[in-house]
Amino acid sequence: MRKRIVLLTVLVSTVAISLFVLPLAIVAGRFYERIEFAELERSAHLVASEISDQVRAGEVPLPTWDSDNVYAALYDPRGPKLVGDGPQLADELVREAVRTQEVRTGQAGEDLAVTVPITNDGDVVGVLRASAPRTEAMARTVVRWVEMFGLAAAALLATLLLARRQAARLADPVEELARAALRLGDGDFSIEKRVVGIVEVDEVRSALNATAGRLDALLARERAFSAEASHQLRTPLTGLQLRLEAALRSPRSDHSAAIRASLAEVDRLERTIVDLLALARGNRQKGVLDLPALLHEVQQVWGPRLGSKGRAMRFSVDPDLPRVEASTAAIRQVLTVLLGNATELGIGTVTVGVRDIDEAVAIDVADQGRIVGGSGPDIFEKLEPDADGHGIGLALARRLVEAEGGRLQLTSSSPTTLTIFLPTGTGPPADPPSEPAEDDHDPRAVRAAVADHRRS
Repeated sequence: MRKRIVLLTVLVSTVAISLFVLPLAIVAGRFYERIEFAELERSAHLVASEISDQVRAGEVPLPTWDSDNVYAALYDPRGPKLVGDGPQLADELVREAVRTQEVRTGQAGEDLAVTVPITNDGDVVGVLRASAPRTEAMARTVVRWVEMFGLAAAALLATLLLARRQAARLADPVEELARAALRLGDGDFSIEKRVVGIVEVDEVRSALNATAGRLDALLARERAFSAEASHQLRTPLTGLQLRLEAALRSPRSDHSAAIRASLAEVDRLERTIVDLLALARGNRQKGVLDLPALLHEVQQVWGPRLGSKGRAMRFSVDPDLPRVEASTAAIRQVLTVLLGNATELGIGTVTVGVRDIDEAVAIDVADQGRIVGGSGPDIFEKLEPDADGHGIGLALARRLVEAEGGRLQLTSSSPTTLTIFLPTGTGPPADPPSEPAEDDHDPRAVRAAVADHRRS
């Protein structure tokens, strides 16, 4: 790029200087030739005035010159040379002077020549021819040419230096952008936000910075998805495993109920995957949150799991709840995290409460345990993907709630209570969840399956 900029700049300058210098050189040559003719004509007039009286008297004087480079001859009007240095017979310039009775100038071979007629009562009685080599004019012209071409060379040199400097100024940011693009391809998104003062380059750098930021955010979401998905999928996979193992150890030959329950778990597993993918890619679709359906789903999924551990699940829902606009997928995943922690880490009865507070709906998930050795903010610190514990889930839950314009807080450490605060709108009230169906979600069946699994 640098070479192309320098080459193009020097080429344009060369063409421009040539278009100026070459005609000027031709004009300079003609100018000094006219100066030489003028000097030669002035000298010829001086000599002609000195010898004109003698020529009119019929005498043949010998012209004398102060310069050794000037030659003179006196011609008879009829053509022959009378005296001096010149052609033996009158040339065209002499004949023109006789015919027109005017001074004539021109080139005679390699010399410059001037003819001055000498008249007497209107008749030409003689012609003085003066000539000089063109070397003097050429010498002056060559000097001027050397000066002009020297200035042109200096101008080209200055252009070369300025072109190299400008090329560096233009090429350095572009080369830096190329290196930044290579680093971007290698996964390094730290692009220097430097303004170079070239509008186009600054716009490209700004676009590259924005692209790096978007790629960084995208990869961060994808990396977070892999960690969060493994955490969020653990619970439905565990439930599916327990149901399949219970069906395998059941003495009954008809496993239709277990298969239906397993298919339901597979459906929930698929929905969890779809929700996580949508959330990881930022494809949240807000709408009116269907709290009754969501709480019913919570009861269907988590009631049996808590029952298998000999624990109960309760609901406390205020009547006439206002409308909440939020992503159902996001709130479902948040409740999955909170109930998973309450199930795995908590003790006693798990209570899910929904309260109407000022301009918000609060969803409480509480158990009868307590937080030991950590403060509220500490439990939301995200662990590394290969770390043990539930930090990944709580970090995901808080981020999802905040993306919906709400808050997730530890509102009580004893008993442990985590609360989701969601802003409200106006709309139809929400109803409390319906009672769970007493079929394949029966906690006693799950507890039996777990007991069989442990005995094996």
